[in-house]
Amino acid sequence: GTELLNRLKAQKNLPLFTSCCPGWINWVEINRSDLLPHLSTTKSPQQMHGALSKRGAFARSLGDDFAQGQVEPYVVSIMPCTAKKDESKRPGVSGDVDQVLTTRELARMVKARGIAFNALPEDGTFDNPLGESTGAAQIFGA
Repeated sequence: GTELLNRLKAQKNLPLFTSCCPGWINWVEINRSDLLPHLSTTKSPQQMHGALSKRGAFARSLGDDFAQGQVEPYVVSIMPCTAKKDESKRPGVSGDVDQVLTTRELARMVKARGIAFNALPEDGTFDNPLGESTGAAQIFGA
């Protein structure tokens, strides 16, 4: 929101376009480089999650080994789009995401291992790095 407000106040680089899709970013770079100044500087959701995983509460829960730089989380994203693979390897991207698997790749791995999700025990726990869900992603399009 702050980026948009600053641009509106300065009346520069409008309209503001999303930067959450690496396929869109690639298209703009190749086909419409004149629009590059209009792209948001916000990291994609994948990159934000990687940063939270590597430096947020989970990483800090690793204790002294993390604090002393002896251990770092290895972040794997499961994404539906192959462009996310390219994004994680782009020059200038922080390296917060170590590997990206497509949902098809994950499905093939699960099938190859013979994992039956309906046979797994239900313990009801999951990682919740951001706290309570609000449904706000619906307005983002996620």
